[in-house]
Amino acid sequence: MERVQGDTAGSIGKLAGRGLRWGLFGNLVTRVGSFAMGLVLARLLAPEDFGLYAVALAATMFVMSVKDVGIMAAVVQWRGRVEDVTPTATLVSFVTAMAMYGLFWVGAPAFSQLAGSEAATPVVRLLTAVILVEGFTAIRSAMLLRRFQQDVLTKAVAAGFVVNAGVAVTLAAEGAGAYSFAWGQVAAAVVTGVIVLFAARMPIRVGFDAPTARSLIAFGIPSAAGVGLESLLQNAGYIVVGNVMGASWLGYFLLAFNVSSWVPGLVGNAVRNVAIPGFSRLAEERPEALSAGVRKAVPLLVTAVLPLAVVMGVLAHPLISFLYGDKWGQSAGVLRWLAIVMVVRMLAALAYDALTSQGATGSTVWMNLGFGVALVPALILGAHLDGIRGAAIGQAAVSLLVMLPLAAFFLRRAGVDLRGTLPELVRPLGAGLLAAGVAALLDRLLGAGDPLPRLCVAGGGALLVYILAAVPVTQLRRLVPSLSKEPR
Repeated sequence: MERVQGDTAGSIGKLAGRGLRWGLFGNLVTRVGSFAMGLVLARLLAPEDFGLYAVALAATMFVMSVKDVGIMAAVVQWRGRVEDVTPTATLVSFVTAMAMYGLFWVGAPAFSQLAGSEAATPVVRLLTAVILVEGFTAIRSAMLLRRFQQDVLTKAVAAGFVVNAGVAVTLAAEGAGAYSFAWGQVAAAVVTGVIVLFAARMPIRVGFDAPTARSLIAFGIPSAAGVGLESLLQNAGYIVVGNVMGASWLGYFLLAFNVSSWVPGLVGNAVRNVAIPGFSRLAEERPEALSAGVRKAVPLLVTAVLPLAVVMGVLAHPLISFLYGDKWGQSAGVLRWLAIVMVVRMLAALAYDALTSQGATGSTVWMNLGFGVALVPALILGAHLDGIRGAAIGQAAVSLLVMLPLAAFFLRRAGVDLRGTLPELVRPLGAGLLAAGVAALLDRLLGAGDPLPRLCVAGGGALLVYILAAVPVTQLRRLVPSLSKEPR
């Protein structure tokens, strides 16, 4: 395996920290841009357009997860000389991506019918074409991640987003409906792919070595199965809601899910881009270092994400009304519950990355299978009992009661010592409950009306209370003087 100079926990931490900062910056820029683009598209398009796009998005998220049978993840964690495996990895990745696209081209009508929107078939076929680009550039992206060159990926994704926004908004204004989403993302994938192809500075070599292919696939298939199941389960709500209630209601559900994905998209993606290579190096150096890293990461993640989930959940109605207008009000009842799902998704993703770094990819499959067995019936029952809100309640309940215990169980079985983690969560969880009560009380006192004052007063008050309750006094005392110091 090629070594990072000074390949110790400290040097790995510095490289991972640099990658994380770039990843966070890139996600911040693209998320802010996506947020602005979403505001525009929500006013140009109807809920039914969002619903058709949701069907295509569910298909695309799944095929993007399994397009290369996990070869990209296998290259990131490869323990030997990585240059020896890239020709075979490139060939296998592209061939499997083409095969997967062919399957979805043929199966698009059946998939769309299952999701209750047969009109989504051509949109599914168009949007899933992005995997052809990703299949060819996946190994280059893996090398950039392996080198912790998140700055290159950040710039490539940002360039693609600019193209995406221009194409999508222009087509939406011209009345292209759901196709505006699809063409925008296809154009973005091409631009990002071209930049990655050249920025990776790798010769384009294609070859096939059977032992290498077997080693890559032996790791990759369980990894891809785990990620594919994770993606399928994240998007299961789209299929169930579309099947039970139709495209328009699915559009409301998609908007709420998109809002609940802001934080995982901003923080989660950046963390995952460095978590697998970082955890892999720690596990290789000292297995106990991985346990320490996970124990430290879980409370930090909960402390950072919980106040945003509280504000998002308690103030869902004024938030949706202020951002998207009253016509999207049906999404608020969904967002209230998906805020819970948001927190669990990020914790489950952290567990998945730790398991992958240990090579325990089979555990990720079983973890997601167990979650799916409980999730799908809960979504169906909830949608029939209480529509889109019922589906969200079912997803929140199963996430808390099934997914979290499964993640903890498989981490312990893989040798990750979680002892001491639970006491560290008491303070942020208590602060979250207190903040939720403050937000609800202030919002009730302000009453119905202009959503902006409700968000500012109730949301600001809740965040202030959370910080005071969650952050120890000693840390606050150290923080305040550091903020007040004049820069030299």
